[in-house]
Amino acid sequence: MAHTALATAAGLIALAFAMCTYERWLARRRPHELAWSIALVMFAVAAGALAAGSAMGWNETSFRVFYLFGAIANVPVLALGTLYLLAPRRRADAWAVIIGLFVAFAAGVMAVAPLTAPLARTELARGSEVLGVLPRIMAAGASGLGALVVIAGAVWSAARVRRLRLVVANSLIATGTVVTGASGLLNSVFDEMTGFAVSLVVGISMLFAGFLVATSTRRPPAVSAVDADGPRLVAVNRR
Repeated sequence: MAHTALATAAGLIALAFAMCTYERWLARRRPHELAWSIALVMFAVAAGALAAGSAMGWNETSFRVFYLFGAIANVPVLALGTLYLLAPRRRADAWAVIIGLFVAFAAGVMAVAPLTAPLARTELARGSEVLGVLPRIMAAGASGLGALVVIAGAVWSAARVRRLRLVVANSLIATGTVVTGASGLLNSVFDEMTGFAVSLVVGISMLFAGFLVATSTRRPPAVSAVDADGPRLVAVNRR
């Protein structure tokens, strides 16, 4: 099935991306690379839940896992990587505690939140169709604010750094961010699950391409938010 193949491809790309950033963290122990690695693993888990739901039919477990890691927890952790790269270390550490507590709280909410309607086995339900107010507020707030941090970091970097390679990398990252958040538009053109799966594959591919471009040569002397340390990232945003 095309849905399963697309979701599986997105998950594999995310895992490859995560291994790249984790390898860099092992070599340098820089916290932004660890934050990105964790967020990308979350992205891969969400894509895996999407693939499972597409292949075997949706149930409460697959939907809750997908919504937690794909719509709520992923983007704030990616934004934390941006904060570690751009903000003072103490401020980033404080946000790490806040985001960690938020993710733990969100996990508890998604574990016990009642579904307001039955899940369709063959279609990916929107949060507004089957979840109450609190999970949807968490998804909207976390995804929106986190994406704003990530996109602002990429745009700020592109404006400050005039090197073509880094401008291209930041442009890919910013565009990938927009694509991963455009599932609503794709869903209006394709069917529900296909539109979202397409946005995952295209968005994560562009983000990975931006990372590869940014790390293709040695770090330039100019200070950049996207340099040999790695690019700004974002992930799935579904409300």
